[in-house]
Amino acid sequence: MRWENLTDSDHARAADPALFGADAVTTRTFDTPEFRGITFHEVRARSILNRVPGASRMPFEWTVNPYRGCTHACVYCFARKTHGYLDLDTGLGFDSQIVVKVNAPELLRRQLASRRWQGEHVAMGTNVDCYQRAEGRYRLMPGIIAALTERANPFSVLTKGTLILRDLDLLTRAARVTDVGISVSVGFTDTELWRTVEPGTPAPERRLEVVRTLGEHGIGCGVLMAPVIPFLSDEPARLRATVRAIAAAGATSVTPLVLHLRPGAREWFMAWLGQHHPHLVRRYERLYAEGAYAPKWYQRRITRQVHDLAREYGIGPARAGTPRRIEEPGQPRPAGPAATEPVQLSLL
Repeated sequence: MRWENLTDSDHARAADPALFGADAVTTRTFDTPEFRGITFHEVRARSILNRVPGASRMPFEWTVNPYRGCTHACVYCFARKTHGYLDLDTGLGFDSQIVVKVNAPELLRRQLASRRWQGEHVAMGTNVDCYQRAEGRYRLMPGIIAALTERANPFSVLTKGTLILRDLDLLTRAARVTDVGISVSVGFTDTELWRTVEPGTPAPERRLEVVRTLGEHGIGCGVLMAPVIPFLSDEPARLRATVRAIAAAGATSVTPLVLHLRPGAREWFMAWLGQHHPHLVRRYERLYAEGAYAPKWYQRRITRQVHDLAREYGIGPARAGTPRRIEEPGQPRPAGPAATEPVQLSLL
């Protein structure tokens, strides 16, 4: 496997530049029900602050990803291709071979202290989920949040996980000194679809409970309605049911994102589609004939429908790239429209 971009091992740097020996990484398995069948590869990263390529559609420039691979096992996950960079399988391997950057908190603290660092916004959960099941064992996020708080560095978190509630106090403390944005991803509320397409994630209603709980503690939380899956979750009645549930959870905003199928994810998703919905294979081949993204007309239609529903239920679209400010305890809410202005991390 290729680990050279993830390790600070002197042995590794002296070895073959593309491959290292097995002593450059610690591999572990745990015989507990939640981790059965999963292998963890513990590495010591050289760098944890990642610059987003200039050509990216993302509205942020820097990310932190303490994990690679994800036990959420979402069949559509665009990050699957990144496992191929390590000579790991992008299908089942992505779901069960998890790379853990065990030195992420200490490394981030050191990089934030560098004179070259200008305090830019840091986005987390934009590649794989930083609150996936592995975080329950490795507990990297408390140290990461603490490092950002110490430097009053703005950051945002996007997650499908409920484990973020463990760090509620840390997030509230961080928000007293900097801008903190929290978004939860809920693409649909259909239970049968969820069980097959996102088998390792908490159920949609549990994720919406996270939104509700954060709101009850004064932390405004938006929802990234992603992905909207063509011909499976895009019917008007299903869109309405999802937006209605998001609004009932107290989300401050909702931003739809239509399924995109990049290489790595495309092959895995199409294999799943052929098994579970073979009658849709040709329709997908036509819809995604031009590349990874659905046609603009389709994306605009979905966005318009979701935004219309959001207005009907009293929530609005997000303003891209704006972090959310969490109020300090006892701080009065501003009067007027600014008090409910919808802002959320967006991947559009």
